Amino acid sequence: MMIERAMSRALRLVFASTLATGMHGAMAQTDDAAIQRVEVTGSSIKRLASETALPITSIKASDFVKQGLTTAAEVLNTISMNQSSTGSSQSVGSGTGGIATADLRGLGSNKTLVLLNGRRIANHPFNGSSVDLNIIPLSALDRVEVLRDGASAIYGTDAIGGVINFITRREVQGATVSVERYQPQASGSGGESRLNLAGGFGDLDKDGYNFFGVVDWHKQTALAATERDFSSTSVRPDRGINNSSGTSQPGNFFSDNGITGNPYYASGCVGKGLLTATNGTCRTDTTAYIQAIPTTQQESFLGKATFRLGGENLGTVEYLHSRSTNTSAIAPSPLTGITMNATSPYYPGGSAGVPAVAGLTGEDLTVNWRTVAAGNRVGYDTSISDRLVLGSEGVVAGWDYNVGLTYATSKATSAFVEGYTNDSLMKAGVLNGILNPFGEQSADGAAYLDAAQLRGEYLSARMTSVGVDAKVSREIFTVPAGPVGFAVGTEFRHDKATYDVNTDLASQASSSGYADAQDQSGQRNIAALYSELSAPLARDVELSVAARYDHYNDVGGSFNPKIGLRWQPSKQVMLRTSYNTGFRAPTLYDLHGPATSTFTGNSYDDPVLCPGGTVAAGANPNVACNQQQTIRSGGNLNLKPEKSKTFALGAVFEPTNAVSMSLDYFNIKIRNKIGTVSETTIFNDYDKYASYFVYSADGKTLQYVNAVLDNLGEVHTSGIDTTLRWKLPRSAAGDFAFVFDGTWVHSYKYQNEAGGVFVENVGVYADDNPVFRWKHNATLNWKNGAWSASLSNKFMSGYVDQNDVADDYVHKVRAYSTFSLSGSYAGFKNTDLTVGVKNLFDTAPPYTNQGTTFQSGYDPRYTDPLGRTFYVKATYKF
Repeated sequence: MMIERAMSRALRLVFASTLATGMHGAMAQTDDAAIQRVEVTGSSIKRLASETALPITSIKASDFVKQGLTTAAEVLNTISMNQSSTGSSQSVGSGTGGIATADLRGLGSNKTLVLLNGRRIANHPFNGSSVDLNIIPLSALDRVEVLRDGASAIYGTDAIGGVINFITRREVQGATVSVERYQPQASGSGGESRLNLAGGFGDLDKDGYNFFGVVDWHKQTALAATERDFSSTSVRPDRGINNSSGTSQPGNFFSDNGITGNPYYASGCVGKGLLTATNGTCRTDTTAYIQAIPTTQQESFLGKATFRLGGENLGTVEYLHSRSTNTSAIAPSPLTGITMNATSPYYPGGSAGVPAVAGLTGEDLTVNWRTVAAGNRVGYDTSISDRLVLGSEGVVAGWDYNVGLTYATSKATSAFVEGYTNDSLMKAGVLNGILNPFGEQSADGAAYLDAAQLRGEYLSARMTSVGVDAKVSREIFTVPAGPVGFAVGTEFRHDKATYDVNTDLASQASSSGYADAQDQSGQRNIAALYSELSAPLARDVELSVAARYDHYNDVGGSFNPKIGLRWQPSKQVMLRTSYNTGFRAPTLYDLHGPATSTFTGNSYDDPVLCPGGTVAAGANPNVACNQQQTIRSGGNLNLKPEKSKTFALGAVFEPTNAVSMSLDYFNIKIRNKIGTVSETTIFNDYDKYASYFVYSADGKTLQYVNAVLDNLGEVHTSGIDTTLRWKLPRSAAGDFAFVFDGTWVHSYKYQNEAGGVFVENVGVYADDNPVFRWKHNATLNWKNGAWSASLSNKFMSGYVDQNDVADDYVHKVRAYSTFSLSGSYAGFKNTDLTVGVKNLFDTAPPYTNQGTTFQSGYDPRYTDPLGRTFYVKATYKF
C-alpha cells in the first residue's frame, strides 16, 4: 500500500504541475529530410525529428574510423564532459578484471547510465556499478548519443551525470567484411588487430522483415612499461620520487638484535630493477616488471531480427554475446614476515656462500623477499555478457507504444596463471633451509618453488537482471499553441548478484587480494512508474514535466521530478533551462561485495611504527617504512542511496543553416556520495583516520587499513558545455565541415565525510584524480567525391600534481594535446579503404608523480602510452 500511495502521489504531481522539463536542450542532428516521429535519448515522448532540442552529443559510427577509435572507451574519450575513462592500461594490477568505464562530469562511472538501444545492460560483476564498455560491439553501431543532463526522472538510478545510449543499426542488407590493423611506430608491442563480419537480408518495407548479425574480433598485444622512456622507472630523484619497494630479491632482513640489512648490499644490489637504500638494504623498482598495457581480446556477436506485425507495428528479437579477456603481468610476489634461523645453509655467512653481515651472531631473521625465481604474477580475467531482448513497438489506437522483456547476465572470473605462490609453503621452505631468499635456488629449491606455484580460478562473480518495461505516448489534446504530448511507462526488474571465492586457492596467496574473502550474494526487486508531459504555452514557448517513482525492496523508494522550459524567440535563437533531482541506489556489490585486501598504489611510512620516516623502537623498518601497505575494501549493508539536484541553463544559436552553436551551464549537487576515502588522505592524516588502522595484538605489525565503502558527504560541480557545428560553403576543393565540443569546469568540490570541509578538485590532483578545467575535441572533415579526410584534436588542460613526494616537491602536469589524421577512398568497386595515424606528432604523456595507479611517470587513465600509431582499415561489400 505504501508503494501504491507513493506512485499515486507521483502521478498527481505530474498532472498537477504546469511547468516542464528542460529535456529539450541542444542539438541532435539528423540526416533524414523526411518528417517522422522518433524517439530521442532522455525522453519517452515520440516527436517530430525537427522538434528535438535535447542537450545531446551524437557521434556517428562513420566517425569512429576517421579518428582511429577501436573501442567504446576510446569513442567516449572524445566526449569533453567525460572526465575519465578507465581502460585496459589502467587495469594492470588494479584488480578491475579488465573493465573499461565512462565517467561523465567526473562524478564517477557509477553515476553514468549506459544503455544499448534505450535499455539497460547488466553491470560488470566485479564492481557492480558500471557497464564494461568492452562488451559493446562497436562495428554494429549506427551512432552513440550522450545526454548531457541528469535523467533519473526517465531512467531511474545511475543517470545523475548523464546517459550514454549505444544505438545499433536498424536493418542491414548484404554482407561486409572489414579488417583493421594498428601499429605503434616505437615498437611492435601494443599493436591492435580487428576482424569484422556483418550481414543481413530482408527489407522491412518490402518483405516485412530483416535479419542481421555482426561478428567482431579485436585483440591488442601487451606493452611493457620499460618500452617507453616516460614510464620506465618509478625512481626519479630529480622529481623527488622514489616509489620503489622494500621487498626485493635478494631479500632484506631485520634481526632479533635490531640489525637491518641485505647480504648483497655491499656489492651494489645488482639485478633487475634493484637499487641501494641508505639503511643498507636493497629496493626494487617494480616498474621493471609491470606492463603499461596488458594483452586484451574481445569477441562479440550481435544478432537482431525485426518483423512487421501489421501496420506500423514491429516485433524485434535482439541477442548480444560478448567475451572480453585480459592477461596482465605485474611484479613477482612480495612476501613479508618470513622467519629464517641459523640452521639454514642460506643464513648470511652460512655454508651456502651467502655473504656474512657484520653484527649477526645467529639471531633469527625476519625477511622480506620478492620471489623473482617464480616469475611475474600473471593473472587472467574473463568477462562474458549475454543479453536477450524481446520487444515490440508501434501504434495502437493512436498511442505509440514500446514494450520489452530483457534477460541479461554478466559473468566474470579471475585466475592465477603463474607467479603466485603458496605463502605458507614459501615461508616453510625458507625456515627449513630449502629456499634461498637471497640468491639462486638449488635444484631442490627450484623444484620446491615450482610445486608452490598456484594456478587456477580463484574468483567468479555473476550479475543477472530480468526485466519487463512498457511505455505509451501520444498527443492527448491540442491547445492554441499546439499539441500536448504525454507519456507514461512502467518497469519491473529483478537483479541478483553472486560472488564465489575459491577460498582453498585464494587463501594461499595474500597478494591475490582475496586471501580472507568469503562468498557473498544479494538480490533485489525494483518497480518503477514514470510519466512525462510536454505542453506548448505559446508558439515559441514549451513547458514540460517528468516524474518517476522507483521502489527497491532493500533500500526503499525514491521520487524524482524534472521541470524545465524551452523558449525559441526566433529561428536563430533557442533558450532552455531545467531543474531535476536524481538518485543512485547502492548496487548489490556496494552492499554485498566481498572484503578484499590489496597493496596500496604508493609506498607509505606507517604513522605509528615509522612516524615521519623514523622507525619506532622494536619495529621492522623493512615493513613499516616507505613500503606499500595493505588496504582493505568491501561492501557495506548500511549504505544509503545517493541523492542529487541538477540545474541547467543554455542557449543555442543558429545564425545560418550552416552554423550552429550552443552554450549550456550545469550545476550539480550530490549528497550521501558512496565511496572510499583515498589511501593518500588516510595516511596523510592519521589523527583523523586512526580508527581505520588495524594492528596486530602486540602492536608491532599493521595488518591492514580498513577503507570500506561508506556515505562520505557531498559533491558540488558546475561548468559550461560548448559546441560548434560549421559547414563551410561548397567549393571546387570539396566540402569542409568543422565540429567542436568543449567543457569548462568552474568548480568541483567534495567532502570526505558528512559536514566535513570541501576539497576543490578542479585543476588539482586531489584524493584520487584531477578534474580537468578544460577539455575539448575538435575535428575538421573534408570530402570531395570518393576522397575524404579528417583531422582531429583532443586537448586536456594541465593541473597541479598529486605531489605526495619527498621534500614537498611541487609539480604541475602540463596540458596534453594530441592530433589524429586519416584519409579514405571509396572509389574501388565494393571496397572502402582508410589509412591514418593516431597521435600524429608522437606526443608523450605529460609527466606526473601520481601514485594512485600502478603505473609510474604518467597517468594511464587519461593518456596514451603507445605514441604515434599508424592504422589501416579495408572494407569489402558483397
